[in-house]
This record gives sequence, structure tokens and C-alpha cells, in this order.
Amino acid sequence: MSVEMMRIVNPLPQRYLTEEAGIGGVIKAAPEDFLVEELPRYEPCGQGEHLYLRIEKCGVSHAELLGCLRRHFNVPERAIGFAGMKDKIAVTRQTVSIHLPQDPRDVDLGHDRIQVLWATRHGNKIRRGHLAGNRFSIRIREVDPTKVMVVRRQLERLERSGVPNYFGSQRFGYRCNNHLLGAAVLTDDWPGMLSELLGTGGSPFPEYQRPRRELFDQGRFGDAAALWTPADRNELVAVKALRDGKSERNAGRSVGKSTLAFFVSALQSAVFNRVLDRRIEDGTLTTLVEGDLAWKHDSRSVFPVTADELAGGELAGRVESLELSPSGPLWGPGMTRPGAAVAEAELEALDAADVALDALGRADLGRRRAARRPLRVPLPNLQTDSGVDEHGSYIRVAFDLSRGAYATVVLRELMKTPTDQTHAFSDG
Repeated sequence: MSVEMMRIVNPLPQRYLTEEAGIGGVIKAAPEDFLVEELPRYEPCGQGEHLYLRIEKCGVSHAELLGCLRRHFNVPERAIGFAGMKDKIAVTRQTVSIHLPQDPRDVDLGHDRIQVLWATRHGNKIRRGHLAGNRFSIRIREVDPTKVMVVRRQLERLERSGVPNYFGSQRFGYRCNNHLLGAAVLTDDWPGMLSELLGTGGSPFPEYQRPRRELFDQGRFGDAAALWTPADRNELVAVKALRDGKSERNAGRSVGKSTLAFFVSALQSAVFNRVLDRRIEDGTLTTLVEGDLAWKHDSRSVFPVTADELAGGELAGRVESLELSPSGPLWGPGMTRPGAAVAEAELEALDAADVALDALGRADLGRRRAARRPLRVPLPNLQTDSGVDEHGSYIRVAFDLSRGAYATVVLRELMKTPTDQTHAFSDG
């Protein structure tokens, strides 16, 4: 399968759960407008081989944070643990771990935008997903602050119904093409993967990249490599591998197993988003139907929904209280399959991706295992206010989300703007 066949899948959310008109506006006008605080699943015990650091960073990417930690503590990147990757354009607080049996001389990282709030020890490394969730406080700019009650009503609607658990634009990359790269990886289409990553014939790209992409198309890999920068890590690694005479397969794989697994996870996410679109369109997001695999929010487990259970009436109350929700697929080897028409709809979404089920079954997904994911999530601890500061007017919203859920999906329901569905590029 060529990557071009995969273009029928738009990976981004296509439906809204709320019907009210949006307030418009912009987010992330400044890092201070987007505050994220990681909610830990457990507290460190105070002893062990892993140094736990509570980090506050402002306007710093995840990669920059890891590089700073690696250099300061003189450890390989694999010694660093984290529960999740936090936004760059934000002020974020999170806990990281460093495998460092001996106490360091200093935990001050010497970075003006990264602060260590506290340090202690624990017996294990922090792994992906080792968090209860995240707390957000976000200012929406360029809006009428008197619309704060409109926003409050929309949030209260989402509090009652749950938030559609879409994967946001961050999952798909700045070119919105990570799912295309994942499709190529799954089907061993390494020429297609490299063309999408490095050439001009794939997804839209910033115009300033055109000369280096044209050089790739011409087979001038050394000249193209001279124009890519360390900020474009995947492109730089792959084109250097081609320059050095590696095969297309080896050049594609040179970006690393974790990156390839992330591309495949983006494909899983694109298919999940299409299933969620269908449930909203059918009006079945906030109910269970026969064949569903019901998600238990307290235990993060699923069970099959039968006709007899639906007839008993007990499930309806548990769904209304957001104890239970329908789940959707993260396709892969060994995924628990639903029954009846639910399975048919999930297979239709997979077929739309033009990736065969047996290709997913053969995939080595590494940490990106097959799983089920709730189609909606609770929205607790709501706050709203509005005002005007030195940067202009704003409406502030605050809420908690469980791990894996995207704040931008909540904002999308409030703003009704295409900011997460368009990719405008500039020459800088």
C-alpha cells in the first residue's frame, strides 16, 4: 500500500457534542495562558535509587527538558522517567525520575525556564501513564469576556455528558501526517515513508522547507541534510542515513523504535477518532448498546454488554453517572473485540484507513500495545471567570482530565474554531 492511499483518513475530530455556537478566540497566546499540573498516581516514599524531581517549565519542549536533564546529571536518556509529555507553549508542572543511586551535587539545572520545585527519592522509575490525570487552567484570548456564562453552561453540559475522548492534533504532528507515516511503517512501505517525511509530494509543509525537500526529491541527500536542523530530529536522522548510503528501510528505521511506534499509535488514534465521530453522529456516545465493551472508569477495564443487561435497566444509571462509558478500539494484536453492530462499525473505520487487519496483527508496536479506550471522559472540578489584563480580555476555564485526554478537545467544544483542524505555515 502506498502512503497516498491513506489520505482518505482525516485524523482530526470531525464532530461536536455540544450544539451551541462557539465563542471563538485563541489559546496559547503566551505560555502563561496555558497552565498544566500533573496529578500523581502515588507519592514517592523518600528512598530508593531513583531521584524524583518536581519540575516547573515555561515555554520548554519535552525534548529540551530531557536534554537538559541528561546533560546536567550526565545520564543516558533511558535513565530518565516521565509519566507524560507536556506542552511546549505552556507553564507545566510534572514529576520526572532520574536513575541516580548517588545524590548529585546540585539539582538546580541552571536553566532560566526550568525550575526544580522539590527533590526526593523512590524505588522505581516513573513510566508512561504513571499519573492520575492533569489539572488545567487556560485563558482564551480575543473573546468577549461577558460570554463567560455561555462558556459555563457549555462546560456544565460537558460535565453531565462527559467529554468526547478524541485524540487532539498534538498526536498527529505539526503536518498532521503521523498517521500516514504509521501506515507506511505497518506495511513496510519505506520509500513511501521517506517520501512523506522528507519530500514535496506528501502532506502540506512550511514553505521554508521547500528547498531541502526538493533536494531530497532529486536524490541530493547530502545537500538536503545540510539544510535540516536538530529541531527537525526525525528528518535530519533519516536524510543523514540516506546520505551515508543506508537502504531506504534502514534509513526509515533510523529514527528509532519509539518514534516508529508513535507513528503507528497515530494511526491507531486516527481510526479511534473515526469511531468516535460515528457515535456522536448516531447519538450513542452517552449510552451503551448491545455488543459494546463498557469501560469502567474506576478500574480502567471493560466488560461486554449483552441484551439481557440492557433490558435490566441498571446499566443506564451507571452510564448517566459516568461510572461506565462505551469504549473504542486502539487496534493491534490481541485487542478485545466488541460484538454485533459495534464490531462492524469499528471494522469500517479500520477499512477506511486502507490498512489490513493482518498488518496490525503482525506489527511490533512495542509500548504502543492494542487496547480499548473510553469514548468519553469525565470533566470534574470546573471553574470559570473572565477579565482584562495587560494582554487584553480573556475567559479563563479550569478543569481536571484523566490521563490520556486532551484539554484542546474541551476547548474545541467551547470555541468552535478550526484551530485544531488547519495547519497554517509561515516562512519562519
